[in-house]
Amino acid sequence: MQPVISIQNLSKTYASGFQALKNINLDIRRGEIFALLGPNGAGKTTLISTICGIVRATSGTVHVDTHDIATDYRAARSLIGLVPQELTTDAFESVWATVSFSRGLFGKPANPAHIEKVLRALSLWDKRHNKLMTLSGGMKRRVLIAKALSHEPKILFLDEPTAGVDVELRRDMWHLVQSLRETGVTIILTTHYIEEAEEMADRIGIINRGEIILVQDKAELMRKLGSKQLSLQLAHPVDAVPGVLSDYGVTLANEGSELVFAYDAEIEPTTIAALLRDLDRAGIAVKDLKTTQSSLEDIFVSLVHTGN
Repeated sequence: MQPVISIQNLSKTYASGFQALKNINLDIRRGEIFALLGPNGAGKTTLISTICGIVRATSGTVHVDTHDIATDYRAARSLIGLVPQELTTDAFESVWATVSFSRGLFGKPANPAHIEKVLRALSLWDKRHNKLMTLSGGMKRRVLIAKALSHEPKILFLDEPTAGVDVELRRDMWHLVQSLRETGVTIILTTHYIEEAEEMADRIGIINRGEIILVQDKAELMRKLGSKQLSLQLAHPVDAVPGVLSDYGVTLANEGSELVFAYDAEIEPTTIAALLRDLDRAGIAVKDLKTTQSSLEDIFVSLVHTGN
């Protein structure tokens, strides 16, 4: 299937000489949720702004559903809804008026039923006649999302959409994201809440210092890079790791009351069973055991640190 967004050799250098993007190559699949992760200043917002035609690239191309964002801007941009980081709204307009106006900017005919559907989905219906200046920060964030959805885009960009919002709004927004994906909308998000990307995304892209350092299906990324740890709580503390376990790389913790075995996805399935048998043969009783797995945040921090 042809990607809905295709980015080739994209670079952006500002007049100051700062290179914000360096030879980006990236395809976004139609209908997926793609999470773009990276530290502050990594180039996430610049990349989104370039795809949306807000920032002009120094070199390279961006195609949105085959439309070149530079030479066929109007057609490409009409397919995109953008929720920016900044709360930029006309303070004296009503919620209904500003969302309806956004739809008109894309040449779409009036559709009160669609506007009502969007406002209800974002719990804004009761606020439709309120001026924006009277709304809380969380409600203004909802209005930005409503504006982005007003013209029924096929692609939705969410740039740090839940930064500084309350838990209820965050939950509502992710329910909305899931429902949009079910209708075929492609969603690209950046977020500092990595647990959201871990829960929601189909694929993960990591950008650092203007370069894409990894793009991977989330499940495959977790399988390849997610380390696991088996912790064995001993019935009686020991002074040292039993010699019979030396080949496993087991370490001692909690003043000799716990043995820790770290392993990855490539481990043979029989290895842990063999370790437990050897432990039993050494006469060491296990009181309890638990396993933990590294999170996407652990993987992200490791990759960014390595990239530095």
